[in-house]
Amino acid sequence: MNIKKIIAPTMSEAVQKVKRELGENAVILHSKEIYNGGFLGMFRKKNFEVIAVLDEHTIKPSPKSYKNANVINLSQTDKLVDNDTSKVNEDILDELAKLREEMKLYHLDHTWSKYPDVIQNKIQVLKSAGVHESYLVEIADNLFEKWQQSTNASQEDILDEICSQIIETELGKYSFEPIANANKIIHFVGPTGVGKTTTIAKLAAEAVLDYKKKVAFITTDTYRIAAIEQIKTYAELLQIPIEVVYEKEDFQKAVVQFADYDYIFIDTAGRNYREKKYIDDLRGILGKNVDVTTYLVLALSMKEEDVYPIIDNFIPLNIQQFIFTKADETNSFGMMYNIIMKYKIGAAYITAGQDVPDDINPATPKVITKYILRDEQV
Repeated sequence: MNIKKIIAPTMSEAVQKVKRELGENAVILHSKEIYNGGFLGMFRKKNFEVIAVLDEHTIKPSPKSYKNANVINLSQTDKLVDNDTSKVNEDILDELAKLREEMKLYHLDHTWSKYPDVIQNKIQVLKSAGVHESYLVEIADNLFEKWQQSTNASQEDILDEICSQIIETELGKYSFEPIANANKIIHFVGPTGVGKTTTIAKLAAEAVLDYKKKVAFITTDTYRIAAIEQIKTYAELLQIPIEVVYEKEDFQKAVVQFADYDYIFIDTAGRNYREKKYIDDLRGILGKNVDVTTYLVLALSMKEEDVYPIIDNFIPLNIQQFIFTKADETNSFGMMYNIIMKYKIGAAYITAGQDVPDDINPATPKVITKYILRDEQV
């Protein structure tokens, strides 16, 4: 039995090498992505490692023959049927599906191959941060053009500066304002578990301690006793008055009661905001107040595909800015860029921890860019 380990830059090249060295009847037992080189986890080059075998006897892929292996016969990918049971071999189909995904990666890698290695390395950093491919193409074209025009085009270091400028310029098209520029009534909305109440406490502490503002709390989160107690505790520590409201009329009375305050922070219930009903409830409570700034609080630890339906439902509330939380629980900072570019809405703050009043920073194009490019000075 002839066993080979093949390493190639793409899965397609690895398969071709297997065919050349072992023939059409070779069987791939296992494949995986590996990374070589790089510095401090960046600029690593991805390769594909394939373990293949050619038995001198006829090879019949089956779970019994290779109990712990993922098996693909290169000559039989269109005939993946168990000869004994006439049943499709699910293990082999799963492995074939993975192979197809890896082939998609080949086409993506092939797209970037038109750029020099230094550009490809920088794009890989953005890709690993989670920046969407559609934005990567725009950034890559822009980066390559500006890099060529630079008098220091031979120096890789200039790419960091150029790339930062490109991302900051794109983000700078939208609003990134601190709470000091917000309206009197500040409405915090978002799904359950994103850290709204803690974020409110951090911003209230900043307004009271740094800006010497008079702040009042209103909470409409009457669904969770623990949530009410939490915000009451913060209110007591900061010596901030608080009203718990249950009806629309109670809310309007509380707003009138706090008329002489600089800011009124409104905490809302964390609910399943994929359901439009809860959004309508929030709109009903706010009524026709126009002096309102609404922040949508989103956790960066959430799956990005789960975030978009939530944002879509909240958009009718006239979201002014995003607040991104839990930056300490993920490395997928590209999600911030994707969301801002998709909805053309800027961000106000990024939080990275539970400490009040710490662990919060103003969100600016420069700060978000540093997160995406893994700048340790964030």
